[in-house]
Amino acid sequence: MKKKFTFLLTLFTMTFMLSAQTVSNETKTLFERLGGTPGITAIVDDVIEAHMNNPAISARFKPYQDQPERFAKIRQHTIEFFSTGSGGSVEYHGRDMTTTHQGMNISAVEYMHVVDDIMGVLDKHNIDEESKKDVLAILWSLKQTIMSK
Repeated sequence: MKKKFTFLLTLFTMTFMLSAQTVSNETKTLFERLGGTPGITAIVDDVIEAHMNNPAISARFKPYQDQPERFAKIRQHTIEFFSTGSGGSVEYHGRDMTTTHQGMNISAVEYMHVVDDIMGVLDKHNIDEESKKDVLAILWSLKQTIMSK
């Protein structure tokens, strides 16, 4: 009887903890779940590094290394964009995605490499599955405004 009670108590506690975690995740914005400004900044920095090291897309990013002021501005706009888009109270000062990517002729394959790099960085930062799905949905929604423009 004591073992059965202990098992039921453990099961109840685990269920309660999972429910509390779900409720907690549901009440937090994606911005908060990604770690706010410090978390998103770290994610953006790691994504930039991943893009620079990805032979399929690095040629699009490496030229910015020789333009430190432009690189810093693009980095800051990227942090602001993802902060604003994930529910943060951060003001985005960049251009819209269509204008930003005009004339770049980004292919579907290149876009998927970008998405893969971002998802890999989210794994590296131990971002929960629900938040990763939310980020993926945002990236997918941007696809047509960025590709082949």
